[in-house]
Amino acid sequence: MKDWDKLTPDERRLFARQMEVFAGFAEQADYEIGRLVKAIEDLGVMDNTLFIYVAGDNGASAEGGATGLFNELTFFNGVPETVENQLKNLDKWGGPETYPHYAAGWAVAGDAPFAWTKQVAGDYGGTKTGMVVLWPKGIKTRGEIRSQWQYITDLAPTVLEAAHLPFPKSVNGTVQKPFEGVSLAYTLNDAKAKDRRTTQYFEILGNRGIYHDGWLARTVHRAPWEPKPRAALDKDTWELFDARNDYSLATDLAAAQPAKLKQMQAVFLKEAAKYNVLPIDDRGVERFNAAIAGRPDLMGTRTSITLYPGMTGMMENTFINVKNRSNTITAEIDVPPGGAQGVVFAQGGRFGGFSLYLKDGKPTYTYNWVGLERYTVASPQALPPGKATIKLDFAYDGGGPGKGGIASLSVGGQKVAEGRIEKTIPFLISPDEGADVGEDDDTPVSGDYVAGIKSRFTGTIEKVTVEVR
Repeated sequence: MKDWDKLTPDERRLFARQMEVFAGFAEQADYEIGRLVKAIEDLGVMDNTLFIYVAGDNGASAEGGATGLFNELTFFNGVPETVENQLKNLDKWGGPETYPHYAAGWAVAGDAPFAWTKQVAGDYGGTKTGMVVLWPKGIKTRGEIRSQWQYITDLAPTVLEAAHLPFPKSVNGTVQKPFEGVSLAYTLNDAKAKDRRTTQYFEILGNRGIYHDGWLARTVHRAPWEPKPRAALDKDTWELFDARNDYSLATDLAAAQPAKLKQMQAVFLKEAAKYNVLPIDDRGVERFNAAIAGRPDLMGTRTSITLYPGMTGMMENTFINVKNRSNTITAEIDVPPGGAQGVVFAQGGRFGGFSLYLKDGKPTYTYNWVGLERYTVASPQALPPGKATIKLDFAYDGGGPGKGGIASLSVGGQKVAEGRIEKTIPFLISPDEGADVGEDDDTPVSGDYVAGIKSRFTGTIEKVTVEVR
């Protein structure tokens, strides 16, 4: 990252637009929160409503790297974006055709006076965020600040205590684990109340931290913009801070107080064992793909799934994993007189995914590589009225994640088109757009159609079978 006065004119144009979009979003979020408050007031129940507003889920995010991202799915799949590439779409930033993320420099600035950002779990820049609590009937004072140390897991116990509800021992027959948090209700009417939350671990992607009795110890295993860890987990360099007297964590006391640091590291290991943090997995984007990460897959070992009309919004971690392997999509359809249009099956959307659809009645398959490249294989002939079986067979090259392959399209067992797909999505197709039968919800994989209702298949779909091998 460069200082602002050392940026090129093009970089300044891009980075200025990125922060303008962020500012616009923040303003819109504030407006919508205001609408919610007004609605509660209009119902006449605001006086006895506990309203908790947490201004973010963590510190500002540096996942945009040095240049930012036009499409965040490129980050999730390890694909770099350039300033030149983003400038081509400058006027689209913040609109429906973007999935944007500002450059890491903005995250660093936004997290000041703290040194680090989201993902750096042991720094307040990665974890501290403002919170506003409104409860006219329950809080006697107004406009005061509370400085007690609290954590996000404290909110659920707070709500139960405020509502005078007991902790549920069992929900639908499942015995509940105790809350890991400590209610902060004790602070609402006592600004000087002694902290009841005294210990909290932090860990993400190998970055670790521990807060205990006013002290904080941490290690930066990898910065958000670094592709690899700085050291092995057992070789990391730890820092130590007196958070009671050093709000911004500016003075590292590790060398001056090695015994205290050792004590804090022991507390971290104790908490990490207690809350199932161990073993620590410091891999990055690879963890999005269950097959690569080595975690259980809801599909188990099954190699096929049969789908029917109306099955939409099936999220990636609940759907059969087609990434980095050969796969086949077989659709049994019925074309009405006059022909058919629309999506038969799709997964993902504008920012990455694939779709099998009919355009002008012609079977067509488009693979969208993280919004940067699209590969299309299409039949030269439209389907006649009547029943038809369309099959898309993708033969994966192999040799690692994200490789290409050959897509073959057939109708009734006869090949009608074939083409090469140079690159595929290795780790994450989409965190928020699922697999759909008979339409393509949210955003369109292909520019050949409009997403949503207008993408619906106008014929009849008997079933769609997805197989992997």
